[in-house]
Amino acid sequence: MSAPHPDELQPEQTEGFKVGEKKTLEEYQQLDQNDESLRKWKESLGIGSGKSLSDPNDPRKCIILSLGLEVEGRSDIIIDLSKPGSLEGLNKHPFTIKEGATFRMKARFKVQHQILSGMKYVQVVSRVGLKNKMQEMIGSYSPNTTDKAEYEKKFETETAPSGMIGRGHYEAVSKFVDDDNQTHLQFKWSFDIKKDW
Repeated sequence: MSAPHPDELQPEQTEGFKVGEKKTLEEYQQLDQNDESLRKWKESLGIGSGKSLSDPNDPRKCIILSLGLEVEGRSDIIIDLSKPGSLEGLNKHPFTIKEGATFRMKARFKVQHQILSGMKYVQVVSRVGLKNKMQEMIGSYSPNTTDKAEYEKKFETETAPSGMIGRGHYEAVSKFVDDDNQTHLQFKWSFDIKKDW
């Protein structure tokens, strides 16, 4: 499969969502505690509770720990990204999905050092020259602490194509990217839509 065009995986800007002025965690923690709505917003991001788990030797702002596929009536398929070669294996070993099946992806991840703003998941699936792009907003998160060691995001439910036209082999390129246009993970994978599991 040829390399994706640089613009293909470019996330769309979320309407009405503006990137705010960047502040350090310390600045956020010192914002007016008497402002109830501000306090609730900070709580929703997890700012100010627990001990930081950020690794000073690891500069990454966001670490994707695992990717999963939830399928109705079946065991979850989980790809542990902490294992060496796990991403390479994704492209070599396609998932099998039964035609017409309902499924959804999920991601476990850890944020460190600073607030992760407006992370999105962008995916381009191609088959016999036809391409389909989708984007899922994951959101904004503060660095993980002992109170919340990691995050999990479940994506919207999808239905696999069905019928003779839907069956076959699909190639996909996906990436996790934030509002600063920083890519935290990009990978190729593939799946086969079959008549049965």
